[in-house]
Amino acid sequence: MALMRILVIHGPNLQLLGTRPPHLYGTVDLATINRQLQQQARTQGAILTIVQSNHEGEIVSLIGKARGSYDGLLLNPAAYTHTSVAIRDAIEGTGLPAVEVHLSNIAAREAFRQQSLTAAVCRGQISGFGPLSYHLGLQALLALHAAVNTAPAPAQSPAARVRRPAGRSRK
Repeated sequence: MALMRILVIHGPNLQLLGTRPPHLYGTVDLATINRQLQQQARTQGAILTIVQSNHEGEIVSLIGKARGSYDGLLLNPAAYTHTSVAIRDAIEGTGLPAVEVHLSNIAAREAFRQQSLTAAVCRGQISGFGPLSYHLGLQALLALHAAVNTAPAPAQSPAARVRRPAGRSRK
């Protein structure tokens, strides 16, 4: 089986991990999360491309170009989770399986952070587990990919297997 190719996108301000409020985001920096994700990917048969952007348009462009190059998306839209219809539409437009992750539990945050515009077009959302959210999200994408690629071919009906001699039509 070919290695799964996954685009990992970290949204705005995630380059500040390790110095952002540790009671919300922990003390692990983004470089450490990326290193650990790459290690997990190598041991589980995936190739990651990891990007971080503070710019909505850049994130939309990255997602929009993903089809044909990647098998899935792992993303933390960060603040754009709650505001970006453009990112939501880009995810939906790719048709790729996507998993949304968050370090903090967005359901336990301020009211404006509890609504995710992007979750509805993702296969699932994992939040509240700190850096483990990314690892669980990657595991979910790998499991989805494996399920699709190991599913048995649809069975043919007996009628579909019947071969008729040439020149005879069925009435």
